[in-house]
Amino acid sequence: MSTVPRTILFDGPDPLHLSGGGTLAPVEVAYATYGELAPGRDNAVFIAHALTGDAEAAQWWPTMVGPGRPVDTDRFFVVCANLLGGCRGTTGPSSTDPATGRAWGLDFPLISVADLVTVHRRLLAHLGIERLHAAVGGSLGGMQVLQWAADAPGQIERAVLVAASARLSTQNIALSNIARQAILRDPDFRGGRYPDHGIVPVNGLSVARMLGHVTYVSEPGLEAKFGRSRRDGSTPGFGIDFEIESYLDHQASTFVDRFDALSYLYLSRLLDYFDPFADDAFAAAIRDTRFQLISFDSDWRFGTSHSVLIEKELRRAGVDVERHEIASTWGHDSFLLDPPGYLDLVEGFLNDRTGVVHD
Repeated sequence: MSTVPRTILFDGPDPLHLSGGGTLAPVEVAYATYGELAPGRDNAVFIAHALTGDAEAAQWWPTMVGPGRPVDTDRFFVVCANLLGGCRGTTGPSSTDPATGRAWGLDFPLISVADLVTVHRRLLAHLGIERLHAAVGGSLGGMQVLQWAADAPGQIERAVLVAASARLSTQNIALSNIARQAILRDPDFRGGRYPDHGIVPVNGLSVARMLGHVTYVSEPGLEAKFGRSRRDGSTPGFGIDFEIESYLDHQASTFVDRFDALSYLYLSRLLDYFDPFADDAFAAAIRDTRFQLISFDSDWRFGTSHSVLIEKELRRAGVDVERHEIASTWGHDSFLLDPPGYLDLVEGFLNDRTGVVHD
């Protein structure tokens, strides 16, 4: 990871008060900015990243963020922060617990989407920004934007939620549990104390990543890319024979080099508990924010039904919302790519050129 600014936003006398009770301090946050803040401080756009992202949005979301992109860094001042609980510069379970001098491990408190947003809002205050022209997020990023709109009514003018959910399905919870169990049952996990031993639960984290990655793509996409092709020179057996197996193995090996198993546990778990519309006051709290919801027809992780639920609840509360379904063969990962029409919709919304709402 290249060097990005870090700042301590919460400290001992001023800790982060967690939504589930208790406090956390210190909280250091790594963040990146792009572009220039206008004299009127009215051109700020916040990018909220997904489960395994980081602060460097222009690197992992180059189709969306950059010069001439929908989130145009020649026009907007763009801010993206690594999530609380992450492992890319922001305080998380592998950070040092000041009370013990060693990594927090599983003693790190459970966190919520609301806690992520509290940290984001403190970062904006640190940067001297009172209101956002827009907040844009895909997957877990979209959930943060939704939570933010209710926690700070009027602070976000436009909210773009792509391939997001307001309530995970039973199947989603089950899949995430399997991924976490792979990590927790790896002997090298050591009850979460693996940092003390200088090891990593590579096997468990690899399996978690392979399972997760399969849910981010689609069957038609995998069929078109790999089919039943086998590797040159491979032989039948229990090794890596098919090209799809080789692809997943590559995804796993690169992932364990950049992401932490404890962060995977904590960030995936907070997704399970996110259910903001269970509180009748949640949608009613949202004021002066316009929403754009985008889903993809091949996304079976957070498909269109998830966006439909969000739209229904927002409309019931009188919130301004438009919803679009985009045709794509790339599944959930479509939000990181450029299926036809997708990026144009976001650009139009950010520039007040909204399109026709699709059912």
